[in-house]
Amino acid sequence: MNLLVVGPQGSGKGTQAGRIAADYDIPHVSTGDMFRAAVEAGSELGQRVQPILAAGDLVPDELTVELIRERLSEDDARAGFVLDGFPRNLAQAGALDAMLGSIDRGLDMVLFFDLDDDIALERMLGRARDEGRVDDRPDVIARRLAIYHEQTEPVVEHYRATGLLVPLHAERSVNEVYAEITDAIAALEGRRA
Repeated sequence: MNLLVVGPQGSGKGTQAGRIAADYDIPHVSTGDMFRAAVEAGSELGQRVQPILAAGDLVPDELTVELIRERLSEDDARAGFVLDGFPRNLAQAGALDAMLGSIDRGLDMVLFFDLDDDIALERMLGRARDEGRVDDRPDVIARRLAIYHEQTEPVVEHYRATGLLVPLHAERSVNEVYAEITDAIAALEGRRA
C-alpha cells in the first residue's frame, strides 16, 4: 500500500502518517526527517544537504527524489510506505511520479488533509507555544501558508485528476480524521480483494 499525504502545515499529516505507519506496518517516509537524520549521522548525503538546510533553502528535487528512491528500496518498504513532505510543487510531483513509475511502485492513494487557513494558523501557534518552535511565528506561518496555496495546492489538483485523491476533514479531532483514513484504506483493500 503506497500512500502519499498532502495538505497545509498544521493539518495533522505527520501525526496521521506516523499512526498509519505503525498500524499498517509500513514506513513513514518523511523527507524532512531523513535530511535531518543524514546531517546528524554525518553521512555523505548529510554533508551535501547540511549547507543547503543551514541556509534555509530547499534541497534540490533530484537529490530528494534520489533519497526517496533509496529509502523505498529498503526491506521495510516492500509492503508499502506513507510519504510525507514531498512533493511540494507540480515539478516535484512529476519527478516523483516518474521515479515511482521507474521502480514499478505507483501510488495507491493520496490522502488530502483539507484545512482552513484560520484553523491551521491557530494550531501552529498552539504548537509554537507547546513545543517552543521558533519557526511557528505568525509572520512565518502566513508565509508558509501562502507558499502552500501557490505551489502545493496545484499538486492536490494534479492527484485529484488521477482519481487517487481522498479528501479528509482535517479540522476534526485526530481520532475522527484517523477513522476517515482507515475507512478509505479499507475501501482500497476491498477493491483489491
